[in-house]
Amino acid sequence: MKNNLAVFSGTESFHKIPLLNTIITDGIQYLANEADCFWLVTDVSVITKSLMNRSHFITVDFKKLNTEMQDTLGYEAVIAYSDGNDNILETQKYHLTDFPLETIRLFFTNNTLMLPSEY
Repeated sequence: MKNNLAVFSGTESFHKIPLLNTIITDGIQYLANEADCFWLVTDVSVITKSLMNRSHFITVDFKKLNTEMQDTLGYEAVIAYSDGNDNILETQKYHLTDFPLETIRLFFTNNTLMLPSEY
């Protein structure tokens, strides 16, 4: 799946998340469908919207922790939200996740969530 995500360059159409009015690109729509992770797209949308007053551009870095770190910290994955200049604005911990990728980076700007290759 990760190789397929790299194919997205720009977007042909935009999609809207109901109730949140966040715009997502074709790449994010593909990710949500293929990884069955609409929960992730929704969570990221809510958090990034809450951070818009602190930065107009937000990077979203999802990372699954290795087993040793999971045992030590007590959670399975973390999402770090930053301003693109390594200034962490927020972190979110997940005790359990079924997300199939070990890591992924997303961008959020102008009310739009996208893959880096779509920026």
